[in-house]
Amino acid sequence: MSDMNLLAMAAIFGLLLLLAFFGAAETALTVASKPLMHTLEAEGDRRAALVNLLYRRKERLLGSILLGNTVVNILAASLSTSVAIALAGEAGVAYATAVMTVVVLVFGEIMPKTFAIRYANRVARVIAPVMRLVVAVLGPPSHGIHLVVNGLLRLVGAGEAAETDVEAAMAELRGAIEVHAKPEEVREERRMLRSILDLADVEVGEVMTHRRTVTMLDAGLPPGELVAEILASPYTRIPLWRDEPDNVVGVVHAKDVLRALHAVGGDAQRLDVAGLAAAPWFIPESTTLAEQLQAFRQRHEHFALVVDEYGTLMGVVTLEDIIEEIVGDIADEHDVAMPGVRPQPDGSYVVAGTVTLRDLNREFEWRLPDEQAATVAGLVLHESRQIPNVGQAFLFHGFRFEILRRHRNQITSLRVTPPPRVGEV
Repeated sequence: MSDMNLLAMAAIFGLLLLLAFFGAAETALTVASKPLMHTLEAEGDRRAALVNLLYRRKERLLGSILLGNTVVNILAASLSTSVAIALAGEAGVAYATAVMTVVVLVFGEIMPKTFAIRYANRVARVIAPVMRLVVAVLGPPSHGIHLVVNGLLRLVGAGEAAETDVEAAMAELRGAIEVHAKPEEVREERRMLRSILDLADVEVGEVMTHRRTVTMLDAGLPPGELVAEILASPYTRIPLWRDEPDNVVGVVHAKDVLRALHAVGGDAQRLDVAGLAAAPWFIPESTTLAEQLQAFRQRHEHFALVVDEYGTLMGVVTLEDIIEEIVGDIADEHDVAMPGVRPQPDGSYVVAGTVTLRDLNREFEWRLPDEQAATVAGLVLHESRQIPNVGQAFLFHGFRFEILRRHRNQITSLRVTPPPRVGEV
């Protein structure tokens, strides 16, 4: 074997290393976690800052990688063919094609890219300084090629893609959350992140306490009776109505009542409870949780009365209701026990009709639609288009709903059987 052939084989080996480098660089810089790199850059990591710089110039980065990869591939194929012809004659073309296909595929593509996928964040930070030099050298010619390609695309009616809009960014965030859907260790964090992203889509009417279960007092009752009712209530803020329940005249705070009671020496008959009440704050039921959370912060209030489009009182919403949408139920020593969900040995759940779909979806990571109905009973009524009888069963969205109890026209209890998970019989 001549010295020229040995030199050519050494050059081929070096070109294969370059192919592996370009393959690993393309994969690592594409797959590396952007949030992690931004965090590391904020902490002073210069290599992470280089990764972010390269990603911001993504088109020039990918153009440089593709240009370098193409040149190296063609050069390696030419040299290997030349060496193979010198060693084996005309048949060397076939030998060179077969050998280089396997070698390039395994050592220039699969191995480096697989390694880069497994250690993307680490590889990206190691490769970034070298890739910055590569982009500086190959960037101008690749940019020229990019301009030619854009011109050709315009000729066929394909312009440049528009910038990522807000909806696309939100979808990307949701996708990033769902990517980590399997580890049970981050289940609570995943649930809270989903809830935060949903604040702008959920209306207060879906999370409010319905007026049927709201504690309200008649402002016309004797002061002693009003004070007794307020002290016996588990709530600190209680709406007061006059003449009819829809005519709410104020919201009294239990702490204000206690202060006033102390000031008059404990004589409840001397109190003007209605005079202690703050003016009621009415909000439409179509207000989103994000808007209401901001309104609570601006007004420094924690309690609002929800009305429908006709001004009829629908219920109340508190700051705690919104926080619970993010972190889950917050129970304290004064909370009233509410009928909820009881798991059954067969995998089904006995659910009270008043349980909200959002609570079920958040707790069990289901996907029951909550656009047309807020509660599980409401979903059955909406989907079935009837008031079902006890014993009737329905199949909606992959779930089985069996009516267990009904009071007049209200469904009070159901058995919900979720669809089997993947891998289960």
